[in-house]
Amino acid sequence: MLISNAFAQAAAGTPDNTGAQVIFFLLMCVVMFFLIIRPQQKKAKEQAKLIASLAKGDEIVTQGGVAGRITKLGENYITLEIATIKDGTVEIAVQKQAVSNLLPKGTLKTL
Repeated sequence: MLISNAFAQAAAGTPDNTGAQVIFFLLMCVVMFFLIIRPQQKKAKEQAKLIASLAKGDEIVTQGGVAGRITKLGENYITLEIATIKDGTVEIAVQKQAVSNLLPKGTLKTL
């Protein structure tokens, strides 16, 4: 109480760089948009286009690595023929969102 508080003061003639900090922050936001957000949006649009273009008989690969031929299409699920056995075929149900690649026709000739 006997000694008063000492506060640091800006030196005379030192510019206030708040405007530069705001510009730098905005520039970083723009860079993040073009490096992260925009490519993800583009990839999501391509995936939605792939799912919408699926048809019976297409050969696909799922995200889990299962390759097969589409035999039935539903609203949210597809039925995939993954193997041929003596008594028929082996089919599994897969969500449409699990499709990762569309293969060229004739890739899975051994089914």
